[in-house]
Amino acid sequence: MPVSQKILQFYNELKIIEQLPVGVEVLNPYLNEETFNICEQFYGKYYSDQTKRRIIFGINPGRFGAGITGVPFTDPVQLEKSCGIRNNFEKKAELSSEFVYLLINQMGGPEHFYKHYFIGSVSPLGFVKDGKNYNYYDDLKLQKQLKSFILKSMIQQISLGIDTKKCFCLGQGKNFDYLMMLNSKHKLFDEIIPLPHPRWIMQYRRKQLDNFLHDISRQLST
Repeated sequence: MPVSQKILQFYNELKIIEQLPVGVEVLNPYLNEETFNICEQFYGKYYSDQTKRRIIFGINPGRFGAGITGVPFTDPVQLEKSCGIRNNFEKKAELSSEFVYLLINQMGGPEHFYKHYFIGSVSPLGFVKDGKNYNYYDDLKLQKQLKSFILKSMIQQISLGIDTKKCFCLGQGKNFDYLMMLNSKHKLFDEIIPLPHPRWIMQYRRKQLDNFLHDISRQLST
């Protein structure tokens, strides 16, 4: 079975059955027919093979990137501009997506990049509280309730055809700490390499953008 079909099946079957803390809602873009159609186009374009890839873990989908398109770190603007996939979503740019596609284009463009990498998420479903993005680690109770879902989802993402010698973590703080904790118990990867989160770079270190692009592309390529 091509990797693309495995990915689509994975996203199609995602479900959180745990009772979440009051006020926290699940963000599941894959329930939207238009979004899932976009995913079929995207993964059909870049993953219709059986190639082993390295995985890059983000945190969880946000409202303006994967929360709309279903593709991690890919907003409607980059989906059309960089990937050539037309869509009817509002063309609102998202900072993390902007950085990721600068990086992807520096590393040879989407076709080359996605042949070697799969971008996933520690929690492949996102969360919203009070109308704002909410990360799985923002609430200790939420994090504990999601532990089984996250572990199962990570094992499923590995089964998509991932090289487990090393993985990359976007976020050098709480996301990395949690991933390291899971890995120490379950031995999912031989090595986990933390990378600065794209949003942090774009918000707080934009003047050093070229340096970050160079350093991260070098680390991914080793």
